[in-house]
Amino acid sequence: QVQLVESGGGLVQAGGSLRLSCAASGRPFNTYAMGWFRQAPGKEREFVATINNVGSILYADAVKGRFAVSGDNAKHTLYLQMNSLKPEDTAVYYCAARKTIYGSTNYFAYDYWGQGTQVTVSS
Repeated sequence: QVQLVESGGGLVQAGGSLRLSCAASGRPFNTYAMGWFRQAPGKEREFVATINNVGSILYADAVKGRFAVSGDNAKHTLYLQMNSLKPEDTAVYYCAARKTIYGSTNYFAYDYWGQGTQVTVSS
């Protein structure tokens, strides 16, 4: 069983920044792919970014140039740096893990999920 715990969400003004963290436990951090997803009320869960076990990263078009993924293997922690935030970024953000070395943009492909952390961007 893999445990994922997100933190770092909050309320920010448009144009501001937040840094989300995802702490993983239960198995080695670098033996599976990780992803960030978000879900706003009334919408499907949306792909944000994914990183595989060798550090290759893919971003959704909506966040390219504004969000950045990084990982600290020693701390078993994945980060999502969010800059130039927009009201449209308001959502619950989830960290996910997949039992394979390959990342995916499809939330159905992931096996483990954190509890989510709320990000609210005011106008």
